[in-house]
Amino acid sequence: MQMSETPGPKMADSLDFNYTSPLAGYENAPPLPEERTDDGKSYVNNQTGVKSVAYERFIEPLDNGRRGGFDVHVYYFQNNPQQTQYARELWERIRHEFPELRIYTLWDRPIGPHPVAMFEVNVFTPAQFGAFIPWLAIWRGPLSVLVHPNTTHEDDVPHELERELKNHTERAIWLGERIPLDVGRFKSLVAAFKRAESNKGE
Repeated sequence: MQMSETPGPKMADSLDFNYTSPLAGYENAPPLPEERTDDGKSYVNNQTGVKSVAYERFIEPLDNGRRGGFDVHVYYFQNNPQQTQYARELWERIRHEFPELRIYTLWDRPIGPHPVAMFEVNVFTPAQFGAFIPWLAIWRGPLSVLVHPNTTHEDDVPHELERELKNHTERAIWLGERIPLDVGRFKSLVAAFKRAESNKGE
């Protein structure tokens, strides 16, 4: 099936977010080989000698500026002494081992959309992401971790609150057990914004 012109077809999901086809921009790419590698399982790919720019900087619309491309939220149950101790030790270890990252308060209570205590770390480059997230996959211990992108302006998600909702839900990456976020405030504010925009057109 031939793909349509960039940005390509969009597929709506149950939360009414839209997704541009991953093949947008590759409609005229040469056919992919059917040949397998020596392991007999993975495929041989066309080698261009040029690495993706995603190795060097976060792709748009990820934030390459002051906020950083990703927020990392490490959760712990504040009424559980073992988790509380582990969280504090992990927070200290990260500050020792990754001092170049931005590391925030070790909260002892829920805050914002986060239903349990947590601390936040910001990641600014693909290299930092590639080092820190695999490290955290091992050292998070019994704790759950939310990794979510920070995005700048997008044509299909023009309002900041709607982008925040999408980034905290549809684009979220979880290490360990998923903890349901309280995104009700995001949703109500987005609905209010859309109503206001609709009223402007009347």
